[in-house]
Amino acid sequence: MTAAQRVLLCPITMELLLQNLFLLLLFLLGSCLHPTAAFPKGCYPSEEEGLKTFRCSNAQLTEVPRDIPNDTNKLYLDFNQIPFLPRDAFRDLPLLLELDLSHNAIARVESGAFQGLAEHLHSLDLSSNRLVSVSKDAFSNLKAKVNLSNNPWLCDCRLQELIRAVELAADSSGGIVCDSSTQGEHVGKAFLQVIADTDFCNVYKKTTDIAMLVTMFGWFAMVISYLVYYVRQNQEDARRHLEYLKSLPSKQRRSEESSTISTVV
Repeated sequence: MTAAQRVLLCPITMELLLQNLFLLLLFLLGSCLHPTAAFPKGCYPSEEEGLKTFRCSNAQLTEVPRDIPNDTNKLYLDFNQIPFLPRDAFRDLPLLLELDLSHNAIARVESGAFQGLAEHLHSLDLSSNRLVSVSKDAFSNLKAKVNLSNNPWLCDCRLQELIRAVELAADSSGGIVCDSSTQGEHVGKAFLQVIADTDFCNVYKKTTDIAMLVTMFGWFAMVISYLVYYVRQNQEDARRHLEYLKSLPSKQRRSEESSTISTVV
């Protein structure tokens, strides 16, 4: 290669080098602006049977993770240490079909925790947690089949209202057992068997009605006692006044007797 050819190739080589450096700079800049999603340790996305799945099973989570892909269809949060479900915990997952929260430490579910899932969610697993009492409002408008088995339930009117408000998952009803109860004889029994013979809400209503009647009777007795006392006190005052009048001279006595009688009347 002649010196003239080398002189011609040198600008071309420099131009290619500058182009490559420019492309590398664009790539690095793009990587900074659009970083790869950082999922919690132990969590990963996958696809199962054509459904987008996000698994966080046994990931030592203590709360519902953020930044779950919003096109997730199946979410597994089982075998963690999540203690409660706050309001709007899943509001950014409009396409969620299945939600597994089993084998956690969930003891409280706030009203609105499943807000936004009513349209699509068809399976909700809350089995093997620490649920004692949950308001039916926490599952408002939810059409999913719910598994509530293996929790330390308090069997009372609140649980009865909850069971009637949700659709239980198949073969899960037998696992809803009274760990404690407003009526001691029900402890250890399956709740659905208990409410076949006992209406907890009706018993509570009767107890409340009786308490109200006792309270009303107490107030009524106090009013009557006061009226009786008031009348007797007036009668006693009138009797003393009449005795006093009798001891006065006749003219003055007649005048004050008429005044006393008119006052009594």
